[in-house]
Amino acid sequence: MFERPITDWLPLTKQEVEKRGWDEVDIVLVSGDAYVDHPAFGTAVIGRIMESEGFRVAIIAQPNWKDDLRDFKKFGRPKYFFGVTAGCMDSMVNHYTANKRLRSNDSYTPGGEAGFRPDYATIVYSKILKELYPDVPVLLGGIEASLRRVTHYDYWQDRLMPSILVDSGADMLVYGMGEQPLREILKLVQKGVPFSSMRTINQVAFLHDTKTGDLRDYNNWETVELSSHEVCLQDKIRYAANFKIVEVESNKWQANRITQQVGDQILVINPPFKTMDETEIDKSFDLPYTRLPHPKYKKRGPIPAYEMIKFSVNMHRGCFGGCSFCTISAHQGKFIASRSEKSVLKEVDEITKHPEFKGYISDLGGPSANMYKMKGKDESICARCQSPSCIHPVICSNLDTSHKPLTELYRKVDANPKIKKAFVGSGVRYDLLVDDFNKNNEDGNHDEYMEQLVTRHVSGRLKVAPEHTSDDTLRIMRKPSFKYFKLFKKKYDKIQDKHNLKQPLIPYFISSHPGCEEQDMANLAAETKDMGFQLEQVQDFTPTPMTVAEVIYYSGVHPYTLKPVKTAKTRDEKQAQNRYFFWYKPEFRDWIRNRLNKLNRPDLAEKLVGAPKKPDAKKSTYKKPFDSRNKKR
Repeated sequence: MFERPITDWLPLTKQEVEKRGWDEVDIVLVSGDAYVDHPAFGTAVIGRIMESEGFRVAIIAQPNWKDDLRDFKKFGRPKYFFGVTAGCMDSMVNHYTANKRLRSNDSYTPGGEAGFRPDYATIVYSKILKELYPDVPVLLGGIEASLRRVTHYDYWQDRLMPSILVDSGADMLVYGMGEQPLREILKLVQKGVPFSSMRTINQVAFLHDTKTGDLRDYNNWETVELSSHEVCLQDKIRYAANFKIVEVESNKWQANRITQQVGDQILVINPPFKTMDETEIDKSFDLPYTRLPHPKYKKRGPIPAYEMIKFSVNMHRGCFGGCSFCTISAHQGKFIASRSEKSVLKEVDEITKHPEFKGYISDLGGPSANMYKMKGKDESICARCQSPSCIHPVICSNLDTSHKPLTELYRKVDANPKIKKAFVGSGVRYDLLVDDFNKNNEDGNHDEYMEQLVTRHVSGRLKVAPEHTSDDTLRIMRKPSFKYFKLFKKKYDKIQDKHNLKQPLIPYFISSHPGCEEQDMANLAAETKDMGFQLEQVQDFTPTPMTVAEVIYYSGVHPYTLKPVKTAKTRDEKQAQNRYFFWYKPEFRDWIRNRLNKLNRPDLAEKLVGAPKKPDAKKSTYKKPFDSRNKKR
């Protein structure tokens, strides 16, 4: 196998810095993930952007935070700043299950080994850097920082926490997908502008000390003030009302600046950039990645997250679904940023050169596989829109949901002589393909896409996410009625029968979501059993920061209506709901029958686990009379 020179990767060691002939480093990136030089890994993207702008960048990946902190010191003081990220996941979601049990593995670590990053990694890394180099600015980024940029509920400590800027001591935070604000920051640091003067950049957050004077207005931005962190601590309803403002402003093209008082400081969140256009997003994906983990990890075993995506292509970012439990739109935005065909096909070519490539692309996808190139027909309408979802409760009449561009791109990938099969591994948004829900099928683009998908791009089974069967729960989830899933399945099965295929649908479901009661879960189990499913892809709801569902879980009310919503919160309630998924397991049958009888639903018990066994008539029913003299004392 061809060995690449170590200088093809951004440096992880002092020796690698010296091999490049550098006497100092401009920027040091600290990450909770192992370093994989691939466009699906944020540290690689950010590092390559910095490199493309002429900066000398080094990476500290998964530093030891428990010893003498030598990892944090190995590159010395960077010329400009430290960049800190917890990695591709919130460190607490990475570490703990929905029941707050410690996970035994970590997909972003060689060998899948756990224990290589701390809880609240962003805060821990930043504090260490500020102690070691108090005068060097620290810039936060990544999903953990992004979703914790304002007062938020932390499920693992069961309390409200202030903006992560407060606890970390960092100088500035970039939220969302960071390419656009990062390029602005890099231009300013090259000119010698200190972080304390960078107040006009979109999509950043910082703390203003009220002791230094009043907060100035910039860029003609209007300012929306949230209830203070201290008020939120005392009033759950005010906290819930805050969330609505943050979500609405995060999804606008022409958003307002947000401020929030936190003690003697004011948290300032500048409006986001408009979604990247094709040229901008191509620029990010077309950087010179090796597409490989750093060679230092070879002896430690494969990195599971990399193994899963190394032969996949991410064609777009963002999601206009706005699901209540999901953080994608909160981080990537609701407007879709799509790459050009040229950029996607170039990446497919790059994959075919991988030494282990055998001709199979594992995923042509995105956050939702089938939103590529979808956008507003009249973008001036989008510019005025405040809705968190473009498809709930109905599909916006201004949304172009044609699947033609995606179908054509699939065909062009298939035409590559080095590609045997290109699969769609990401979840498909099935409601976009149901004519009763999505009326935009006058030219048959849904049917053409589905035919192409089912016959050419399904690897044994297709993932879809109805999430629930109860319409009341689905409304809170911002998901369509389950009847549309049934219509999709009917359409899917018809295509399969036509081509004599047997590729099962794999539906995803969630238990314990706000608005879901125990009977709803029993109904879900019975309804999916009737459809022939034994559910595998299931999860118990976890309240993650910056989601509607998290706000409901903590506050007890929906942030848009401020009306109460019932939610399973105790471990027993959550486990009870989750067990209905597994009605087919013998160990749960008696429990399910007893539970449903107590809920006065023996009909559901019979549907799920059958009628109770009748006593054997041949066996004697005689019972020995009770004798108090035999009672044990």
